[in-house]
Amino acid sequence: MVPALLPTCSETELIRADGRPQPAFREQLRRIPSWRNAGSVLFLYAQTGAILWATVALAPWIWPLTFMLLGRTFAQYLSLMHEAAHRLLFRNKRLNDFVGRWLLGYPSLTNTDGYRRVHAAHHRQEFGPDEPDIALYVGYPIARASFRRKLVRDATGRTGLRLLRDVFATARSKDQRSRRTFWKIMLTQAILLSAAIISGHWWLYPFFWLAPYLTVWRLINRLRSIAEHGGMQMSSDRRETTHAVQQHPIARFMLVPYRIGLHLPHHVDSGIPFRSLPKLNAALREAGYLDSTFEYPSYPAIWRALRSRPNTLQQA
Repeated sequence: MVPALLPTCSETELIRADGRPQPAFREQLRRIPSWRNAGSVLFLYAQTGAILWATVALAPWIWPLTFMLLGRTFAQYLSLMHEAAHRLLFRNKRLNDFVGRWLLGYPSLTNTDGYRRVHAAHHRQEFGPDEPDIALYVGYPIARASFRRKLVRDATGRTGLRLLRDVFATARSKDQRSRRTFWKIMLTQAILLSAAIISGHWWLYPFFWLAPYLTVWRLINRLRSIAEHGGMQMSSDRRETTHAVQQHPIARFMLVPYRIGLHLPHHVDSGIPFRSLPKLNAALREAGYLDSTFEYPSYPAIWRALRSRPNTLQQA
């Protein structure tokens, strides 16, 4: 999966020879558009409300579609939470952390501060000794049957239930911060359940919030994560740790919202807000750091490559 040959990057006015942005360009890219990001958060909440309204108003015929869309909703919440974890959502640190925790992370059963700590290790050295997500994408490519088993576990909720047990286990953690955050997450979930009950539609919470989180979101998360790093290796060159995949409208809608699919530029400089990643991506192409010789043309193309190992008796 690691590219056999990488193109040579030529230093330009915007990009250094190692792919990093030049200081002036980097300063420009790192400006945080707080007001636009606030609009994204508000629109996400409005969109979530509209989907839940449609789930009730157009029941039951729309339920399969809304189930899928609400699974996608977690991809949106947690993509923006990821932005807040990097402190790139708002220029004001306190506002950034409040929104990242209470409006994005906790509704999605995620400890934003805990995620920030382990995610920092991921960016320090992908595939290094402290890599937190190594189990998710190590060992690729794998056999088609093994790939299918993983997706079935995700789609049927088995992966989600296991991870949900891990969330509840933090209630007994020796770390006081983790215990406190667990109860904040539970408070947020209780508010969501209470809102569903008060609306007269209690079933919205278990069947159209919790269930998509346990199934559709887990499937989306695996497919996206392995497309980011599956089969790569530890290296000082980010092109050997992180895949590049062409971004198409359907994928951006369902799988990689808020430019999170531009993952190679994000790993080149993790301090750049998502709205500026297309500019960095274009500059990397112009410099020759990134080109079509190792960029996958679509997500289905990289998933096919990730399941290219011949079938064996291995039960993964």
